[in-house]
Amino acid sequence: MKHLLPILAFFAILMSACTTEEQETFNKAMEIHDRVITLDTHVDINVNNFTSETNYTQRLDTQVDLPKMKEGGLDVVWLVVYTGQDTLSEEGYAAAYDNAISKFEAIHRLTDEIAPDQIELATTSEEVREIVAEGKKVAMIGVENAYPIGEDLSRVEEFYNRGARYMSLSHNGHSQFSDSNTGERDDEWMHNGLSEAGRQVIAEMNRLGMMIDISHPSKEANIETMKLSKAPVIASHSSARALNDVSRNLSDEELQLLKENGGVVQTVAFRSYIDSEKHAAWQEASRTILEEEASKLGMELLSWREIRELSEEEREEYMDMYKTVQDNAAPRIEEEVNIDTPPVNVADFVDHVDYMVDLIGIEHVGISSDFDGGGGVYNWMDASETFNVTHELVKRGYTEEEIAMLWSGNLLRILDEVEAVAEEIQQGEIE
Repeated sequence: MKHLLPILAFFAILMSACTTEEQETFNKAMEIHDRVITLDTHVDINVNNFTSETNYTQRLDTQVDLPKMKEGGLDVVWLVVYTGQDTLSEEGYAAAYDNAISKFEAIHRLTDEIAPDQIELATTSEEVREIVAEGKKVAMIGVENAYPIGEDLSRVEEFYNRGARYMSLSHNGHSQFSDSNTGERDDEWMHNGLSEAGRQVIAEMNRLGMMIDISHPSKEANIETMKLSKAPVIASHSSARALNDVSRNLSDEELQLLKENGGVVQTVAFRSYIDSEKHAAWQEASRTILEEEASKLGMELLSWREIRELSEEEREEYMDMYKTVQDNAAPRIEEEVNIDTPPVNVADFVDHVDYMVDLIGIEHVGISSDFDGGGGVYNWMDASETFNVTHELVKRGYTEEEIAMLWSGNLLRILDEVEAVAEEIQQGEIE
């Protein structure tokens, strides 16, 4: 039984003014949400929130923590070992590796020392189901950017042994393994897809049973990856480019190849990827209020270009302050902006789910947030609002079986299939 009592109390007030049909839909959604395993494939972390003094057992300023997961009925979170792209040098690789290890250790600290009675680490679908059945939350590990591997490909297996079950070959900026989607900005490429080392990493991930994540690499790299991989791939947090033409979304061509590959795209609730124009209009309307609240804290708002140029430590400090600004501005934005200039919301997000389900089939589509990494849409702005996604799916006519597939079934199936391919490779049944 999921801990949804705060949500139930809140919605009971709202539902008192609804029609009988709306109440029935709401009740049906609550029952389904309680029964299915809800899984989010992309949640960023800050190691400072994994200490004995400050951690996920507390209600933090983060979009994800254990109290919010319990309130929203979110069962499984893939905590992300993210490393920003830097120079392709020994110094860059060393710093990136240290950063990655610190995040691996933080996640294990949460599940092994801080809160093993509340959340456990899983590496297989069977472990996920067992932990959920025990009434605990589940942590899994994904690696965003293979850059920390440097030139030592044995680190792929090291990361696997530390619990990683997916990894992307690049992030924002070309890595030693793959071009990034960001090459579209200036049409400058390093590998015209994958490097030879990138192809070797794909083979090694197939051998180990680690899912390949195609969310951040370039289109050419993704196409090559899907043709090379002997196992299904995933896009851990991407949406449909046909609905919003940004380089981080997947084109119809990539989605069709993903279907042929047998993989799954985890639709991402990232406002500027869902509807750039709508989000830009809302941002412009909200900008004055944010600037006023930032000024009260002695803070200057930066552009995304300026934020990307910050060091990781500076970026984390800035984003922490920006979260405070957002919280302070939220009541004013709700009253002064949202009525006339609505934000990107859960319905807009599910539009992308609908599109990709229609294009490639429901068995190839899933759900992700990118919480604490810029993600979140109105009415799913943190883990406590997770039920609203299920509610929207029920309103659109999705069955319980289909909702279970979208929330976790498809992703866990891919994890099983990737493991099965790895076993065949290791036994010499596949070359």
